[in-house]
Amino acid sequence: MQIIENTTEFYLERKSAVALGKFDGIHLGHRRLLERVMEQKKKGLQAVVFTFDTPVASFFGGDSKELSTREEKREAFSRLGVDVLIEFPLNRETAATEPADFVARYLAGQMRTEYLCAGPDLSFGRGGAGDYALLAAYAGTYGYHVELIDKVRVDGEEVSSTRVRRAVRAGEMEKVSAMLGAPYRVSGKVVHGRQLGRQLGMPTANLLPDERKLLPPNGVYYSQAKLGDKIYRSISNVGYKPTVSEEKVMGVETYLYDFTGEIYDRDMTVELLAFRRAEQAFENVEALRKQIGADVEAGRKFESVFFCRKGL
Repeated sequence: MQIIENTTEFYLERKSAVALGKFDGIHLGHRRLLERVMEQKKKGLQAVVFTFDTPVASFFGGDSKELSTREEKREAFSRLGVDVLIEFPLNRETAATEPADFVARYLAGQMRTEYLCAGPDLSFGRGGAGDYALLAAYAGTYGYHVELIDKVRVDGEEVSSTRVRRAVRAGEMEKVSAMLGAPYRVSGKVVHGRQLGRQLGMPTANLLPDERKLLPPNGVYYSQAKLGDKIYRSISNVGYKPTVSEEKVMGVETYLYDFTGEIYDRDMTVELLAFRRAEQAFENVEALRKQIGADVEAGRKFESVFFCRKGL
């Protein structure tokens, strides 16, 4: 996958099918856009995603937390078969671009757009004045076909990044999975901790997520961990680990069932499946040991049902 970043001066040599959007979380609505673009790829167009290098909400003073980091989005787009990812610079100058100029210069000129799809809440250009209606108005002038992709509904409500974000903040990970079409992921490199888990006979892997990554409430979650090309069922703690550390460092600590081997400095992705219990401090290490054992036992029971239901 070609990645175009840190520039507004680019030119695509092939005609393109373009998906426009913020793509925070890459939820079911986003996936529908990408599916339409991939259908056009089968007809000979290159599959292009146009998004911004900075979250729009953050740029305009809103929520600075992201459902998907840049690295996670890149990995997802590549896995889905996108040919070109444009991470368009979002700054004062580009945000002030007149919508009509954006269509003429970037969509028609530099991206050679032949097919374009977007959701009903699309906005772009100065003051967010650009929308689907404007794209449709210029379709004849610039010779592209534009398609409006309706919102996807889950449990009777429209899926949106705002709704997904709200569910993550509530720790409702099963709802999050339903709206994303996949479990909520936290990725990073495994770092050294205090190795108390190893002393307890349950060695854990510690991730320090990107500070921009939105995490659910502190607590214990049933999870699964992807390490290399293998998936391990696991249980994870999100938070500060108050019993074993006085440092205020937010992390995700995961115990991988039935894993043996070296894990430090390896890339790992943890998928949070469901909430188990709130994070808490214990009187002593022995009380912590007993609770971890209970958590692991509950996790094995949960996941035997969960993966059986999924047919895994």
